Amino acid sequence: MKKTNDNLIVVAPASGKVIPLEQVEDQVFAQKMMGEGFGLEPTNGNLVAPVAGTVMMVADSKHAIGIKTDSGVEILLHLGIDTVELKGTPYDLKVQVGDHVEAGSSLGTWDLDLVRNNGKQTTIIFAITNSSEVLEQLEIEADTVEVGKNVANLKLKTVSEKVERSKSNEGNRFEKTAQKVIDAVGGPDNINSVIHCISRLRFYLKDINKPDDDIIRNDDHVIDIMRAQGQYQVVIGPDVVDVYDAVIDQLGTEFGDEEGTEQAVKATQPQGPDNRNFLEKTKDGFNNFIGVITGSMSPVIWSLAAAGILKGLLSVLTMPQIGELLSPKSNLYIILNAIGDSVFFFLPILVGFSAAKRIGGDPIIAAVIGGVLVHPTLTPLAGKSLGMLGGFNFPMVQYSYSIFPMILAAWLAFKIENYLKKHLPSYLTMIFVPFITILIVSGITIYITGPVIVGISKWIAVMISWVLVHSGWASGILVGGFHQVLVIFGLHWGITPLVVNDIATTGHSYLNALICQTMISQGAAVLAVAIKTKKTNLKSLSFAAAISAFCGVTEPAIYGVNLRYRRVFISGLIGSAFGGFITGLFHGNMYGFAGSWIGFASFFNPSNPSDLSSFWIFLISSVVSTIIAFIAAYVWGYNDKMEVGKKVEKPINPSKK
Repeated sequence: MKKTNDNLIVVAPASGKVIPLEQVEDQVFAQKMMGEGFGLEPTNGNLVAPVAGTVMMVADSKHAIGIKTDSGVEILLHLGIDTVELKGTPYDLKVQVGDHVEAGSSLGTWDLDLVRNNGKQTTIIFAITNSSEVLEQLEIEADTVEVGKNVANLKLKTVSEKVERSKSNEGNRFEKTAQKVIDAVGGPDNINSVIHCISRLRFYLKDINKPDDDIIRNDDHVIDIMRAQGQYQVVIGPDVVDVYDAVIDQLGTEFGDEEGTEQAVKATQPQGPDNRNFLEKTKDGFNNFIGVITGSMSPVIWSLAAAGILKGLLSVLTMPQIGELLSPKSNLYIILNAIGDSVFFFLPILVGFSAAKRIGGDPIIAAVIGGVLVHPTLTPLAGKSLGMLGGFNFPMVQYSYSIFPMILAAWLAFKIENYLKKHLPSYLTMIFVPFITILIVSGITIYITGPVIVGISKWIAVMISWVLVHSGWASGILVGGFHQVLVIFGLHWGITPLVVNDIATTGHSYLNALICQTMISQGAAVLAVAIKTKKTNLKSLSFAAAISAFCGVTEPAIYGVNLRYRRVFISGLIGSAFGGFITGLFHGNMYGFAGSWIGFASFFNPSNPSDLSSFWIFLISSVVSTIIAFIAAYVWGYNDKMEVGKKVEKPINPSKK
């Protein structure tokens, strides 16, 4: 890091793609609890110092390095997500505490494949842990960077005085925090062991449901609590080491040694006979299954939504009713249509890449297999026979717009990759692992699993459409009135794959048309709160949440306001039940993924621009949903005398587990 007046230039710690800190899949960093910064998805394992300064910390598990510059800026380089559990095995670091490093000098290397094969993510997180004291502004200078090249510019505050903390006073407070946390998690009798990473105390508990979350959250040193990876995680922030030391002082060193931790980790995993009952096994299996499917599609969903909006707008521009503003034969239409179609046509490549990242396989190998399935020389063979073997006919099917065949292919590739890496000599793995994996999985998918899964996918889509059409208004009320209830418990993630499969397989979704109304009505309910309340903070929060809901993202409305004033949430359910009734009664259909008011273009039929029936159904249903939800919330659902309820936790997406 080079100092230029009050600016500090940060160089890339690795080659790769820079992402906003908010998109990092670790809520502690994403919510900037550890300070401002950015994420980086590395393409190789070379690491360099992003700043010049003194190495102040190297984590025992080697997954994090702390550097302090001469000007007092404290930098944390966090290598991967949840990699503390790997106990340093992927890392070969060349620095230790006390070393002076220059910007761009080598810190060492790490094995990205080993991290991924253990089911962890390789995202590098750059955080300025004393941002509030030193940072005025952070400017990212590049989206894709090479190691050692400029990546960000820090504008620093003018610091006139440094206030030294009293270590003795801090120590007393840490001891009080440690005692409070130990008592609140159930005392030593409920603790197997405790470890810490750069921001969190990670407790392995005998009963993870026993802790009193509210008591722990109310401590001044605690930022938040989480339950993940079989751990009870107490988010502390930069003072985590001090609090951890205080915890171990009170519990005893046997609770914090590596052997105890390893035993606790094993205790959370199946060992020996599995004594879980059938329902527990089924539930865990289903959650894992949904987690893989949802995690494979989550990175693609918003691209599908954007593409659907573009396709809908093209339908509007080609309508005969408005004079066909854009000819379907024009070059502009062809280009825009290709932009809208590309995410659907190449869906197997995108899903394969994200599925491999979720499972822990090689994303490039999976993407190549997806490319095989949609290769231009194979797509014309769709519907033709690839040959007969033992009386079985092997048909070629169309894989563009398909999802599930590629998820299974990514899983097969992951298994074969791991097998080959264990049995091939190391000097052969770089060439023969991709070669053999791509060859075997492509063949199995094209000849066997692909045709079977595509057939099942089409059957599921047709059955859903048949049920919704024939049940009409009844399914409209049911889905409209209760879908957001599923959201509260996280059960809607099991429905998302069905919606995506509908659109990818048939080009439309009756189910998504009903779900669309639930977003609109929750937005209308929180809008009523924004207009009625005289509380400044609640008014601004509610207006922002309403805009977000009308743009298709309801979480700020639901978890920020509506559920905390339960009648507001119920008002939204009433509104969407009426909207769902109209949509189901008249068989409203949806041709894109984007919902709520911003998704209006998804109700235009791309294959028949002159057909406006679904758009009119959407418009009438949405107006009804908005008016009824707004009136219900304004008249009955909310007043300023109501006491706010406890914050409702957003359920964990299975794709993040």
